[in-house]
Amino acid sequence: MADRLNGTRILILETREEAQFSKLLAEQGAEVVQCPMFTIEDAPDPAPVEAWIRRAIDRPFDDLVLMTGEGLRRIMKLARARGLDQALVAALAKSRKFTRGPKPGKALREISLEAQQTTEKPTTEGVVEMLGQLDLKGHRLGLQLYPDKDHGALTSALAAQGAEVDTVLPYAYDSKAADANIVAAIDDMAEGRIDSVALTNLGQVRRLIEAAKAHGSEAKLRAGFERTLIASVGPAVSGELAAHGLRTDISPADDAYFMRPLISAMAAALAEKRLAGQWPGGDA
Repeated sequence: MADRLNGTRILILETREEAQFSKLLAEQGAEVVQCPMFTIEDAPDPAPVEAWIRRAIDRPFDDLVLMTGEGLRRIMKLARARGLDQALVAALAKSRKFTRGPKPGKALREISLEAQQTTEKPTTEGVVEMLGQLDLKGHRLGLQLYPDKDHGALTSALAAQGAEVDTVLPYAYDSKAADANIVAAIDDMAEGRIDSVALTNLGQVRRLIEAAKAHGSEAKLRAGFERTLIASVGPAVSGELAAHGLRTDISPADDAYFMRPLISAMAAALAEKRLAGQWPGGDA
């Protein structure tokens, strides 16, 4: 049904796939409230990223672990700028490739490569568990990291398995961007103007908390969460919410950690809330 979310106001936080997510929600009849949270930028110093690319070309890794699709796309962007993209793709084709969830796999397919194995759950713990089943002794392992995360447990686990780990961090977050938008979104939730907030990566949770603290709005944010259904795309986001003492109200069924299943779960939960007369579209 194309009107499953009619009468609802859904807050989404800016991500790389914001336009697609917004479109899918609008197709279901929702009024989408968009909140830019941060910008993703190339690594401020490209030299270490370029050096990693050249090492990958000169001596292809035995294994490649991709934590995000954005990371591979940023690596390829720099490789193209240096005229190294074809050589890099050829080198990566020689490596066993492992991905944290489906998004890095999608980025691999964009350069006509495939992952040999993907984590069942898109978390760092899932990566440690997946790679823990392998013999990595003496393997050169390329590891793409992402910002605002302590990756020490992962790199230590790989080193303990005997791997020679070569890390690269190809992008950065602008953590000060759009604070005014975040504060406005917090106000909207606290004043009951949002029916559900949809969270699609754990960085969004951290940014909400950080911005709220910086602007003296943490109590208002927690009050807003009390009034708003919290939708989480998967266990990484739910885990981050729990770490801050926050609940998850909605998550996709059958471990389908994608946008469409998340929207279906939101539609079901909001319909139940409407029948109970707990939001303006209800009967009470």
